[in-house]
Amino acid sequence: MLKKVLSGVQAGIMISIGGAVFLACDNRYIGAALFTVALLTICIKGYSLYTGKIGFIPEKHDKEAFSVLLTGLLGNLIATVICGYLIRFGLPALGDTAETICTAKLDQPFVSTLIRGFFCGVLMYVAVSVWRDKQKIVGILFCIPVFILAGFEHSIADMFYFAASGIVSLKAFAFIWTVILGNTLGGMILPVLGAERIRNYSSGG
Repeated sequence: MLKKVLSGVQAGIMISIGGAVFLACDNRYIGAALFTVALLTICIKGYSLYTGKIGFIPEKHDKEAFSVLLTGLLGNLIATVICGYLIRFGLPALGDTAETICTAKLDQPFVSTLIRGFFCGVLMYVAVSVWRDKQKIVGILFCIPVFILAGFEHSIADMFYFAASGIVSLKAFAFIWTVILGNTLGGMILPVLGAERIRNYSSGG
């Protein structure tokens, strides 16, 4: 159990670094491209990132898979919160930028946040599945900048941003859980549709 949580902590640290460099870049295009260091490291090292694993639950949904998923999410949360506060303390300017970003996020309607989370989940599944199946980083190099520049929401990155912003409220808590829900639904949609297509083909449908 501890090993699973620590793997999630490792992934959370990398997402925090990706988020920090995005906050530090005046040019959002450069920041979006540099954020890929997070998922590149996570995939290559095999760290446990919730948004990278949720899409494979339709394929493998036994007790062990859920255990890895949820303990990884706990580790992601622990790491991003700690890293967020460290960044706020060590680099106050990044904390101020995070506060501006997060204040705007809290003004989003629930449905908008859910949709943004959904499409980020789709792209995260594509990025990780291409790495897993082909051992190619092209999905990561394109999908990560695409979800950032499109304004989609990544729950683990948002945990970091809110910690760095210093905003703690029930509204922020609800926002994060809305994004987690969106990421979950988006991450599973392509594999679920693929499984249905295969079943129909096999049955002659």
